[in-house]
Amino acid sequence: MPVKYTAYILLLFLIFTGLNVTAQEYFQIYGRITDEQGKPIELANISAPEYKTGTYSDKKGKYKLQLIAGREVTIVISFLGYTKQEKKVKGKPGEKKEMNFSLAMKYDVIKEVDIEGERERSSTLVRVNPKVITVMPDISGGFESVLKAFPGVSKSNELSSQYSVRGGNFDENLVYVNDIEIYRPFLIRSGQQEGLSFVNTNMVSSVLFSAGGFESKYGDKMSSVLDIKYKKPVDFAGTVSLSLLGGTVNFEGASDNHRFTHITGVRYKTTSYVLNTLDVQGDYKPRFTDIQTYMTWDMSDEFEIAVLGNFAQNRYNFIPEDRITRFGSIQDALMLKIYFDGQEVDRFNTATGAITGSYHPHEKLDLKFITSAYMTDEIETFDIQGQYYLNEIDKQLGSESMGDSVMNIGIGTYLNHARNYLNATVLNASHRGYLETETNHYLQWGVKYQHELINDDMTEWRMLDSAGHSLPFPDTIGYASDQVYVSEYIIADNTIESDRITGYFQDIYSFEIDSAEFSITAGVRANYWSLNNQTVVSPRGSFSYIPNWKRDVLFRFATGLYYQPPFYKEIKDLEGNINTDIKAQRSIHFVLGYDYNFTAWSRPFKYITEIYYKDFDNLIPYLVDNVRIRYYGENNAHGYAAGIDMKVNGEFVKGVDSWASLSVMQTEEDIEDDYYYDGNNELVEPGYIPRPTDQRVNFGLFFQDYIPNNPSYKMHLSLLFGSRLPFGPPNTERYKHIFRMSPYRRVDLGFSKVLKSESKVLPESNPFRHFKSLWLSLEFFNLLDIKNTISYTWITDVTNMQYAVPNYLTSRRINLKLIAKF
Repeated sequence: MPVKYTAYILLLFLIFTGLNVTAQEYFQIYGRITDEQGKPIELANISAPEYKTGTYSDKKGKYKLQLIAGREVTIVISFLGYTKQEKKVKGKPGEKKEMNFSLAMKYDVIKEVDIEGERERSSTLVRVNPKVITVMPDISGGFESVLKAFPGVSKSNELSSQYSVRGGNFDENLVYVNDIEIYRPFLIRSGQQEGLSFVNTNMVSSVLFSAGGFESKYGDKMSSVLDIKYKKPVDFAGTVSLSLLGGTVNFEGASDNHRFTHITGVRYKTTSYVLNTLDVQGDYKPRFTDIQTYMTWDMSDEFEIAVLGNFAQNRYNFIPEDRITRFGSIQDALMLKIYFDGQEVDRFNTATGAITGSYHPHEKLDLKFITSAYMTDEIETFDIQGQYYLNEIDKQLGSESMGDSVMNIGIGTYLNHARNYLNATVLNASHRGYLETETNHYLQWGVKYQHELINDDMTEWRMLDSAGHSLPFPDTIGYASDQVYVSEYIIADNTIESDRITGYFQDIYSFEIDSAEFSITAGVRANYWSLNNQTVVSPRGSFSYIPNWKRDVLFRFATGLYYQPPFYKEIKDLEGNINTDIKAQRSIHFVLGYDYNFTAWSRPFKYITEIYYKDFDNLIPYLVDNVRIRYYGENNAHGYAAGIDMKVNGEFVKGVDSWASLSVMQTEEDIEDDYYYDGNNELVEPGYIPRPTDQRVNFGLFFQDYIPNNPSYKMHLSLLFGSRLPFGPPNTERYKHIFRMSPYRRVDLGFSKVLKSESKVLPESNPFRHFKSLWLSLEFFNLLDIKNTISYTWITDVTNMQYAVPNYLTSRRINLKLIAKF
């Protein structure tokens, strides 16, 4: 990385950390936070409002908090889902007092608008409250939408749940549900086809997210990890949600002795309402449904069986009619008009099943055995013909025909054809273990065997006829002039069967020196893939330090090797050929973090900063079109990503949490064999070029407010800004992708009204009395009606002049949503 970027990042880090240590006499309280069964509660909030300070309990429920001596202060202990406790304390200088707390569980449901942004402070993991998704206005409705305002995360397509983290593409992100790695369909190429996210928000109990530098226990990807746990219900309950975009039904319960629990959700989604705002008009028929269940059975106090099942059926049928897109500048205003024939019919069926056996022979030892299977059956078929006219627009101010077409500069026809069929099966068997020792060591280990079988039958071609001439034009000597050529042609019939063996071991060790707290995590991970006979070993480690200061500050450093053995998409090149000799991509992470808990206006806040540098090697270059990622199929590049992430969250309005994040990042790669010769026959090597995910600046804001005298009326604002992404002409070398699309700017606004709260008792005559809670939401998607660009359609005339016509995303829409809990 150039020296100047390192200097800028270090300067920003120093500006935003602003440390201040004031020497005062203090005393210390310490202890343990547990539940009614004596089990430790991690991340319980221990605060002293008068001191404007606080801390959180660790994995063992332990905490320490330093307070100014000689004053009586009220200590407040709280955790989501438990009854809050308060206790007064006073201490002498240098005194240490033990204060243990046992919190009683609250069996009522937490309000939907509560937001917790807790931090696994000794690691790079961030704790996310899944309930925020129910109030965050977003078209996709997927759980991943809650990440869009997080630092380091880039999301520039509201129709998709895909996201990019610190310069990586979506294929570089890990997603786990109850320790089961989640897979997605392979053939999806646009957000319109994508359908439902795997994660059912109403079933989630906890979420952890890391944007880099994560532990060895997490798998072999280069960018991020999303670790989700589904909940074990304690009573019968249910949720019904209805909106203009679909609906969900969830119900849950437990047996009288709580030995058996179950939670099941059914979801239906249709986006035709918002797809009708796209420039391409036609008959959109997207239908996405899924059913998901999670059941647990405590066979004894030591052994539990859990079952996770999901079946999703996605249908996308589309008959296009016409398209009118105005683009260009004031000086060069153009209009593309297309008349269509044909249709697209897609089907994506996926199923995931897992059985987990958890054995708890000792309070400090847990053993888990998991078997899982993922199956997908995918069909993508289309024949779409478009007859296009490219016209200049009258741009003369005051002209009667201003905005109308005045001259045709291109006319032609294209025909897109695809018959793509893919089915895949991924089988897993794994073991995980956890052991907490008496010497403050927390050991974790695991081993997994995975078998993969993938069948791919792919046929795609594109014919382009401009002004009566097929492009590319058959002008080569020896070819007949009446031959018809296609500009793109891909045919593949591949069957891949392989095995993977992975294992990891790690240790978390915590200790103290002079009341300062230290934590060291060290581990190693190994992966073997039978297809290329490659074994990779990934050592990883992190270190955290909480100094003995009045301020609640933590410093953290993480580093490690992150190999990403290729999956099927990476080994297939742009022509559909398979490269079985391809090797794992490699990334080295360096992450330096600063975490500060503070109080402002007598309310809790958190500020975090992370600077990072990632060194890439054995990269497989790729292209991005909408959400489709196409790889070159060879390890012929190296590169880097460097940046800084900042986030502040807290109660800007008392009682509800909001946050703002800012990320500055640069990622580039050097493709090793992309040289060319210029007009003087001189060798030119382009060197480092921006990666397709090189989005330099991202800003996200989520803000909540309510009417002071009537908090049942609430407002939820989501604002995103992402700077320009690179792109280039099709079928060209990557170094020619020097253009930048327009920035992504979006504002979504929601208003909600609580019709029935859990604490409110209604009269017998009120029909709402049967619900625990009931609330209505009015959402404004793309409030400012900004035309965001997701990709480009390239139009070529007979002179081989190319025009990049933007494909815009959705326009303004209003959505009405009703959520009822019973």
